Amino acid sequence: MHRDLDDGYVLDDDRERIDRDTVYAYLSEQTYWALGRERAVMDDLFDSAYRLGGLYDREGVQVGFARVVSDGHTVSYLADVYVLPELRGRGLGLELVRFVVDAGGIADTKWLLHTRDMHPLYAKLGFVEPSERVMERFPTRG
Repeated sequence: MHRDLDDGYVLDDDRERIDRDTVYAYLSEQTYWALGRERAVMDDLFDSAYRLGGLYDREGVQVGFARVVSDGHTVSYLADVYVLPELRGRGLGLELVRFVVDAGGIADTKWLLHTRDMHPLYAKLGFVEPSERVMERFPTRG
């Protein structure tokens, strides 16, 4: 699936188009949630994802990414979402998330995500604070 945005930006879910090196470098070096993530782990996450979404500039350079984990029927998890810092504030992140969540056949599943700082963006797409029924279990390795 492909979608053109303003100013020449493009959203695409073609797995072969994802620049794995660029995404891996950004996630493992620049994000609070994946800092230090091993490349082998990232490659497995690329391969096992239900859906991958890329954001590209007019030259075809990858400038954003999102990954979806899903059973394809009842529950989906949005992960590893980013847009390069110099491009934030233009609505590109909102469109990237809208693209991976609302297109692709699993929009009506229950969606989950974790974020420390982007609550207002996700709220625009219907994400709300967890209810009293939600529980988490964190990794014990350390």
